[in-house]
Amino acid sequence: MTPVILLTGFLGSGKTTLLQRLLRDPALENTAVLVNEFGEVGLDHHLLDRIDENVVLLKSGCICCTVRGEVADALSNLHSMRTRGELDFDRVVIETTGLADPYPVLQTLTAHPVLRSHFSNGGVMTTVDAVNAEMQVAHRAEAVRQIAAADRILLTKTDLAPEGAEVSLRQRLLRINPAATVLTSMDPVARIMRDFGPAVLDGTQALAHVGSQEAACAAGTCDHDEHHHHAQDTHSHHDEALGVTSFFLQIDDGIDWTMFGTWLTLLLYHYGDRIFRVKGILAIEGEDRPVAIHGVQHLVHAPTHMENWPVGANGQPLRQSRLVFILEGIEPERIRRSFEAFMGTDRVRAVA
Repeated sequence: MTPVILLTGFLGSGKTTLLQRLLRDPALENTAVLVNEFGEVGLDHHLLDRIDENVVLLKSGCICCTVRGEVADALSNLHSMRTRGELDFDRVVIETTGLADPYPVLQTLTAHPVLRSHFSNGGVMTTVDAVNAEMQVAHRAEAVRQIAAADRILLTKTDLAPEGAEVSLRQRLLRINPAATVLTSMDPVARIMRDFGPAVLDGTQALAHVGSQEAACAAGTCDHDEHHHHAQDTHSHHDEALGVTSFFLQIDDGIDWTMFGTWLTLLLYHYGDRIFRVKGILAIEGEDRPVAIHGVQHLVHAPTHMENWPVGANGQPLRQSRLVFILEGIEPERIRRSFEAFMGTDRVRAVA
């Protein structure tokens, strides 16, 4: 299936500039682009260096629930044109407006009966303005949702940011979304696009932010006074101004897949609007390989078998289940108690 990459980011964060740079790279030569804008007259598509039949301007308006049919129509049209031999592409990039919530587009890819047969979620890439991000994150819910939905965060304008600002910003971004990989927009294109996708938990970030406290401390994102429990830990990070909390669960025992799937489905049904992201690696009973899961709000993507287990600080495979949650207005303790009750275990303990 053809991956669809969602490029999002708050107003003025440099999405179009990044897209220009990506499209210049030969590795992304066969890329179809959908550009969406907020306003009566489209401008951004005229700023792209590469203007051809593979660049489509969606109608005026923010990509959201009111125009998700338009996104479906545009993708269906691209598929039809490729089937007729009128154009060729290996991937699709959708550039959203700076005020867009990524979730409706992701839902469209999964829910649409035709699209889900031909297109897959290629991941969410969010640009973050290193100069203005602190203010935007503190006051704009849209910016937080875009960051929370990201598989990969690209810092822009780092050359213009005050000294030391990038380090503190990276720490805050990882408090919001500890499962994301944080890079800069000027990193090599090969690195930006490497293994990019929603099911990927690449080595360093997976260890640092999906359960390895040692790696997290090395990255400067942990509390050195936190206690460690062998059976199950719940570490949480808060952004008080927005009520956003990120935390992880670590389960040493094997997990019953059917029970877990039922629990997660019910959890997202009741709280999906306030669970921005759930992402992790599962040790399933009867399975030798780890299973990666990824969900955004009510939407859970198909699980993916990974080839290898993440490696811990001691060099040994971490054969554990590790789940990262990003919540708004929900106490992590409620999630922990729910998991404990449904899975029939009393080995789930919170860290003070």
